[in-house]
Amino acid sequence: MNSESRTDIALRKQAAVISLCVGLLMLLMKSAAYVLTNSSAIFSDALESVVHVGATTMALFSVMLSARPADRSHPYGHGKIEFFSAGIEGGLIVLAAFAIIYQASLALIVGRDLVQLDVGLGLTLIASVVNLLLGAFLVRRGKQTSSLTLIADGKHVLTDSYTSFGVVLGVGLVMVTGITILDPLVAIAVAVNIIVSGYKLMRVSVGGLMDESDQETLEMVTAIINRERRPEWINLHHLRVLRSGGALNVDFHLTIPFYWGVDKAHRFHHGVNDRIRAGLGNNANVMIHVDPCTFACCALCRVDPCSERRTDFREDPSWSAASLTGEAPYARAGNSSGRAAGQEP
Repeated sequence: MNSESRTDIALRKQAAVISLCVGLLMLLMKSAAYVLTNSSAIFSDALESVVHVGATTMALFSVMLSARPADRSHPYGHGKIEFFSAGIEGGLIVLAAFAIIYQASLALIVGRDLVQLDVGLGLTLIASVVNLLLGAFLVRRGKQTSSLTLIADGKHVLTDSYTSFGVVLGVGLVMVTGITILDPLVAIAVAVNIIVSGYKLMRVSVGGLMDESDQETLEMVTAIINRERRPEWINLHHLRVLRSGGALNVDFHLTIPFYWGVDKAHRFHHGVNDRIRAGLGNNANVMIHVDPCTFACCALCRVDPCSERRTDFREDPSWSAASLTGEAPYARAGNSSGRAAGQEP
């Protein structure tokens, strides 16, 4: 394991511990606000903090597990636990939202006496600001260390912060107007917002577990490939990129001159692998399938000199994420014959 990845792991663990400690503190603060006020809106805010503490505990576990190196049972590492973590967090958020709606509906039917709203309002406002800062920190740290778990946790905390500000506004209106029905209505509005947030997290989780294509990551890898491209890289196709925790698994087919010997092709393969890994911060597994060129490649090939050339070079096609993930252009043209030395096309 390289020093950079060890640093990333340490930063992830530190962020997860900070999130858990702050989450416990916010839970105590919001619970105290609910006990003092008997407010449905503040109860909804406190219940979301309960979910946050549970989800952050899961996040800390997943960060520690994803840091384990690949082994015989998990040859691609343990990074996908982060998708499970995000999905569990999303599910807990949705369950909390329905519990809030149920509790708020009872308050609408039977009514509720509200007391000490000024104190509860102050505690909730403080918690809102703290969560805003924590959420921004977690998202930034998650992007810095490529951790889906921290990004998901940070977005949840930011949602918690926004809904807390909404609760502050709603409880403030109750204090000003004396219309107590606004309190459970605000709680229901908060619950709807929480459901949307939970759904988004579960959608990301399912996409990751199903190895859904990540266009942003594909574009990043494509940019690195174009930056490192050499004339001997005659064509690159069938590019696939999978993210597993903080690591990337990249594989593609690379077309090279068919007349190269095994030793030269092997050394070239390692050079390409090293260039791609270096561009990705050496935190990637790169698998390259080497293909021999065909005479149909000549018009697209910049290798010079080439004693086997049959057609003059005509164009240097651009390599985009869309083209690299597809078939080779000469294969699409249906002309892939004549690839052995001395064999006429």
